[in-house]
Amino acid sequence: MNESNPPVRVLIHGVTGRMGQALLRLAAERDDIVVVAAVSRSQPSQRVVDGVPHFAAAELPGVPPFDVAIDFSLPQGFDAILDLCAHRGAALVSGTTGLEDAQRHALDSAAGRIALLWAANFSLGVAVLSELVERAAAALPGWDCDIVESHHVHKKDAPSGTALALGASAEQGGAQPRYASLRAGDIVGEHLVQFAAPGERIELVHRATNRDIFARGALHAAARLAAKAPGQYRLRDLL
Repeated sequence: MNESNPPVRVLIHGVTGRMGQALLRLAAERDDIVVVAAVSRSQPSQRVVDGVPHFAAAELPGVPPFDVAIDFSLPQGFDAILDLCAHRGAALVSGTTGLEDAQRHALDSAAGRIALLWAANFSLGVAVLSELVERAAAALPGWDCDIVESHHVHKKDAPSGTALALGASAEQGGAQPRYASLRAGDIVGEHLVQFAAPGERIELVHRATNRDIFARGALHAAARLAAKAPGQYRLRDLL
């Protein structure tokens, strides 16, 4: 990374979770990103780990300057990171699920001041799939549209957030999607969108085999979003 293009300064919020740990590990492999702070709910056992300063959520106001925050935490911690980003003029990439309506409205309001992206799925492949689904729905009026999603046995919500997001893309194209959910074994995530008419059908499929794809997608989004003007973005806007 040369001096004219300094690395994007990233804060990871929710670092003790599975996604937070993947973000920390994979960010270290990139030269266009530097993690300047890692934040967890509780007091960290070590202040600096592999050169990255660690902070408790209660210490959030005192973190060093950053360009973009990547948030994979809990709804209870979401308001604080959104407020901090808005206050500092930093971008926000968030995959925190279970947000309440008031928090959704806060996102809409903050988009007038900062660049932000909230997504249920950070797979770049799913981002492309959502665009293909919208285009297919628009091109095939009157066709049946069915979305089948498969996940591991421990996943509780059904349909998945990704299936619902794909359904929203289908609706944008004019389709009326129906949903089916399967829970089996250790499936990371599979989504099939089928368009069918008498005598023919089209299947659009995405299969995830490694959870690192979601962390890589979030890092990709953070690197692109840091330079964007205020507004709400979709992952597919940053491809």
